[in-house]
Amino acid sequence: MKLDRRDIAILKVLSTEGRITKAELASRINLSPTPCWERLKRLEKAGIIEGYHAAISLRKLGPNVTVFVTVELADHGAKAQRDFEETTRRHDEITACWALGGGFDYLLQIVTRDIDAYQHFIDDLLNGDARIARYFTYVVTKPVKGPSVPPIEALVEGLG
Repeated sequence: MKLDRRDIAILKVLSTEGRITKAELASRINLSPTPCWERLKRLEKAGIIEGYHAAISLRKLGPNVTVFVTVELADHGAKAQRDFEETTRRHDEITACWALGGGFDYLLQIVTRDIDAYQHFIDDLLNGDARIARYFTYVVTKPVKGPSVPPIEALVEGLG
C-alpha cells in the first residue's frame, strides 16, 4: 500500500494519541472528517494500524518485576520453533517475544509480581514442553526508555 504525507500524519498522531476523536484527527492533519475517516479505515483494513492500546502504569497496580530472558532451544527444527512460539502465546506473563538471529533463538519479556513468582514461572516453563536448552535472565532495575513511536517517515519509501 502506497502511503502519502497525510497517511503518515494520521499514523504519527494516532501513535501517541490513540483516543483522539475523528474530528480532532481530521483537524490536526488539515483534512475534512469524511476523507480522514476513509483514510483511517483504509489504513486499518490494510493492517497498518493493528489496534489501539492503553499505556498501563504497572507501578501503580502493585509490586512487579520485568525480566528479559534469552532462550536457546534444545531443538532448532521448524516444529520445535512453532511449539515454543505457541507456548509463549499461552502465558500472559510473557508480554513480548522476539525470534532472534544469532546466538540465541528468542528474547522474552516477562512481567511477574516479584522474583519468586518469576522463578516459579520459569521453572514451570522449563519443566513443561518448551524444550529450552538454556536461558539467561536479565532483571530490569529501572525503565530508561519504554516503547515509543517508531521513525515512521524514515520507514516509508518514496517520501521525499
